[in-house]
Amino acid sequence: MSFNTALSGLNAAQADLNVTANNIANVSTTGFKESRTEFADIFSTTSFGSSGTTIGNGVLLANVAQQFNQGNLEFTSNTLDLAVSGEGFFVLSPSESNNNAIFTRNGEMGVDSNGFVVNNAGARLQVFPVNADGTVTATSLSSTIPLQLPQTAGVPTVTSLVDIGVNLPANAANLDPLAFDPQQTSTFNSSTSLTVFDSLGESHVVTAYYVKVADNQWGTYYNTTDANGATLPIDIAGGTAGAGGQLYHLTNFDNTGSFVSNTPDPIVTTAIDFLNGSDPTQTLNFNYGNNGTTQFSSAFTVNVLNQNGFPIGRLTGVEISDTGVVRANFSNGQTTALGKIALARFQNAQGLSQIGNNSWEDSIDSGSPLVGEALTSSFGQVRAGALEVSNVDLTAQLVNLISAQRNFQANAKSIETNNTVTQAIINIR
Repeated sequence: MSFNTALSGLNAAQADLNVTANNIANVSTTGFKESRTEFADIFSTTSFGSSGTTIGNGVLLANVAQQFNQGNLEFTSNTLDLAVSGEGFFVLSPSESNNNAIFTRNGEMGVDSNGFVVNNAGARLQVFPVNADGTVTATSLSSTIPLQLPQTAGVPTVTSLVDIGVNLPANAANLDPLAFDPQQTSTFNSSTSLTVFDSLGESHVVTAYYVKVADNQWGTYYNTTDANGATLPIDIAGGTAGAGGQLYHLTNFDNTGSFVSNTPDPIVTTAIDFLNGSDPTQTLNFNYGNNGTTQFSSAFTVNVLNQNGFPIGRLTGVEISDTGVVRANFSNGQTTALGKIALARFQNAQGLSQIGNNSWEDSIDSGSPLVGEALTSSFGQVRAGALEVSNVDLTAQLVNLISAQRNFQANAKSIETNNTVTQAIINIR
């Protein structure tokens, strides 16, 4: 019986050595959680129950429990390196054909050939779908979707509104609006240009020409060029007929130089056909009244000149906020919210089933995953450009390695002693 007791001690010491060695081997593994060996004694009983003189029958390995305490954060220059500071696991889907969620603290992410954000095993990072402003539309585990970076270069936005704020010089000479000619600078007082975009994302330069027609009243002509480079006059719907029948608008000021009104109001162009296959019904709405347009006795100045269109843009980068909102930035200045990183927690994290690659699956012991957003409830903060390193304390593991070795030697000595005693008994005559 004492041989079996000592053997159980050897097995326990060997298990302790194996677990400690595994911890030490993974001291540099991102997101690794160290394990702890937990032992229980084997207590023998008689057929009539236990007695005060019963001796135990050794030790058994009761559990190898992972310790989910926080590891240190190591900052990197890769935006797709992710870490959770606090409670929570990243949610992953193993593959396109396997939607069973797995969970990890390892945030070493990259992009596959289809633009999906994946870990080094190809599992896809799951996010909650969001509105344009980044607010989540659904927060259940079944509603999560794989995070995919845009493969296109962004969608162009047609220009429909132009904000202009100018100062027109009050001391400028009056000119005949019927004599306007964009090629003759003597037929207009001032001009300014801006770039607008059609429905295909192609840019066009629109020029505004300002003609002082009377005291405190200015007329404004517009033109651009078509796909062939020819000058394309732009008419104002309901405007005043001017040179060559082109329709222009009037802007009126009071005797203090303050803006009074436009005629017509609002200032909307007729349909503009750029002859390049874009939408031939595109119109422009020019807004002067809300942008500080004045007529003071000073030089012509442009204070506001904006438009709401965008060309096609290329993906220039990805931003991830502390709350896990992922946004794609494009070279045309647009930003698109792609999703919000989903986090999961468990009533009993130590009950999770290990599946390798620093990933786990839920089990009966762990309970069902509780899914939510970063910085809500008890969920931690998402840190982009950072990784959670292994939580293994190397010094403590080396000390434990020595202890396990001593335990193994002691149990081996017990077997040797038992063998000596047994041999002595056999040699009795």
